[in-house]
Amino acid sequence: MLFIGNATLLIRYGDLTLLTDPNFLHRGMRAHLGYGLVSRRVTEPALDVTELPHADLDAVVLSHLHGDHFDRVARRGLDRGLPFVTTPHGSRVLQGLYGFRRATGLRTWETHTLRHGDSTVRVTSLPGRHAPGPARLLLPPVMGSLLEFGDGTGEARLVVYLSGDTLMYEGLREIAVRHPDIHLAVLHLGGTTLPGGLVVTMDAEQGADLLDLLRPRRAMPVHYDDYTVFRSPLDDFLTEADRRGHAARLLRCAPGEHVTVGAGAGV
Repeated sequence: MLFIGNATLLIRYGDLTLLTDPNFLHRGMRAHLGYGLVSRRVTEPALDVTELPHADLDAVVLSHLHGDHFDRVARRGLDRGLPFVTTPHGSRVLQGLYGFRRATGLRTWETHTLRHGDSTVRVTSLPGRHAPGPARLLLPPVMGSLLEFGDGTGEARLVVYLSGDTLMYEGLREIAVRHPDIHLAVLHLGGTTLPGGLVVTMDAEQGADLLDLLRPRRAMPVHYDDYTVFRSPLDDFLTEADRRGHAARLLRCAPGEHVTVGAGAGV
C-alpha cells in the first residue's frame, strides 16, 4: 500500500491494484467543495497523476464526490474506461457529466466484486454521514467501504475498512456488529470545519471513538493536515488514541511511504 496523500491510497493485493479517492491537486491549488466554497491545498501529493501505474489499475474506490477526493487533475488524468465503485450519486455524475462509463453506484450494504487473475476483492458500501442533522443534505452522499481481498475460494484473507468522510454517529455501530474482525481501518480525520463552525469529518476525539467501537487490528490515519479547512491535526489524534490505549493499533505512514499489512495485522 502506498499513501499518496489526503485520502489517496494505491493498494495492491496479488494481481489487483486499487486507487482510493484520487486527489492530485498540487500545493496552492484549490479544491472545490460546493456552494462556492474552496479550500487551498497546503501539501504536495507523493505522486502526480501521470506517475500512476495506469496499465495496472483495476478500479477506483471513491467515497464521495468532493474536490479533495476527486479533483480536476484526476478527472483529466484518469482513463474514462476505468471502473469506479462509489455512491449512486457519484456514479450518476461520473457517467453523465464526466464520461466515466464504468462507474458503479452502491447503496449501503450493497456489494460489488472485482477480479484480476487469481485475486478478488469484494467491495461493500458501509454507512457514512458527512454532516450532522439537516446539514448533510448540503453535502454529497458519502460511503465507507469494506474491502475483502481473497482468491477464487471466496474466503476473505485481508479485510480493510475505509471510513470515508464520516462523522461518528449511531449508524456506524452496525459495522462493528457485521464485521468484528477488521485487519486495517483507514480513518479519514482532519476535523474539516466549514464556515460557521460546521464540522464535517472526524476530529481527534471522534477518530478515537471509532477505534473504541471497531477495535481493528491496525488503524491508519489519513485525511489530515492537507487542506486549510482541516482544523484537527494528526498529533491531536495520536495523543488521544494513545490516551485511550490504542497506541499499539496505530500504523503511521507518511505520504510517499509504503506499508504492507497482512491478515495477522503485521507490518
